[in-house]
Formats: sequence, C-alpha cells, structure tokens
Amino acid sequence: MRKIVLMCAGGMSTSILVKKMQEAAKAINYECTIAAYPTSEAPTEGKDADIILLGPQVRFQVSKIKSQCPGVIVEPIEMRMYGRMDGKGVIEFAKAKL
Repeated sequence: MRKIVLMCAGGMSTSILVKKMQEAAKAINYECTIAAYPTSEAPTEGKDADIILLGPQVRFQVSKIKSQCPGVIVEPIEMRMYGRMDGKGVIEFAKAKL
C-alpha cells in the first residue's frame, strides 16, 4: 500500500483534495493512504511517505522538503489540477511518479 502525503502552508486547503483523491483511488481500486499536513511537519509526517505532493503555494519548498525527507519523491501539484480539486488527476500524477 502506498502512502501519499500532501503538504501546503497550513494543511487545510489540501484536505478537500485529499477527500477527492480518496474517492478517485477507491474507484480504481488503488490501495493507498492519503493525508494532508503543513510543510512544517515534513520531517515527521513525510519521512515514511512514498511520495509528497506540494500545493502550488509552497512549490518553492521542493528542495527543502527533499532534504528533510531523503529518499522520498517530492513533486509539486500542477496548479490547474489543484485549482480544480481534480482528485483523479492528482492520483494519476502520483501513480505515474511512483
């Protein structure tokens, strides 16, 4: 089972996207856990993730998060997908990166 972690400034805006991603993952029988946290929790909540997806507002922190979570894939979510709260698109993006 894959562990997908979304991170943004406060962890709140991504909560909506998490729900949509969970629905999309269930629809395609993709076994994963998905959770959202603020970037300040990257060293604790991201260290055992398979992939960390960053909200567009914190995409500039890719290098910082990579250094805090060595060996974890860190990718920004495309702004359009994030704005549309496209759970299916983000799940497909994560699967492709994994």
